[in-house]
Amino acid sequence: MLESLIGRRANREPLQYIRGHQEFYGLDFIVTPDVLIPRPETEILVERAIKDLRSKNEVTFCEVGVGSGCICVSILHELPSATAVGLDISEKSLEITKKNAERHRVSDRLTLLRSDVFDMLSDQRFDMIVSNPPYVPRSDFEALQPEVRDFEPQMALTDGLNGLSIIEKIVYDAPRFLTSGGTLLMEIGFGQSEAVRAIFDTRIWQHLEFLDDLQSIPRIVRALTGAETRP
Repeated sequence: MLESLIGRRANREPLQYIRGHQEFYGLDFIVTPDVLIPRPETEILVERAIKDLRSKNEVTFCEVGVGSGCICVSILHELPSATAVGLDISEKSLEITKKNAERHRVSDRLTLLRSDVFDMLSDQRFDMIVSNPPYVPRSDFEALQPEVRDFEPQMALTDGLNGLSIIEKIVYDAPRFLTSGGTLLMEIGFGQSEAVRAIFDTRIWQHLEFLDDLQSIPRIVRALTGAETRP
């Protein structure tokens, strides 16, 4: 058994997949090769989401691309009155999120839907939309560490294009599903802040800002909906 585990790690398989779990925001999450391994920089998104939502009563939010559920489950765990809808195109990701939601006793406040971005939503409105979308450009994919490139789910890492196509879709469609003054929080990649800034229509979005990670890299984009919204 030990030799098998050592062999897997020697083959560059991430330790988190070998162990089957990873700590995130003080909670222990089940992880498999069907979902991304939760990363410390994503905790910045969770922390800001909790800060923005804590002052409101009976808030509801939506996560696009739930993966392991580390974002939505962590927020729900910290905000006992909140409810959420989690979306993912991968049925296997939704299964992992469901297990993690049950593990941390928030499953009764989380609705999970198999959806390509917002396709399965109709007339729902949320106080916040959060997402850690696939933002690695295809041109950068082969240069990723073997632990990432060869083991983590490719469709959760890259859009297969310039790394901005899913971000563009979220920014364009999110106002239809946000309340007036609602917030979008989204993780972005290294060097993408100016390209992402250009995606936001200032007639629709207000108070656009970027939050740095621990290496002073713009990592999270935050914006509020304004008076105008798309039909």
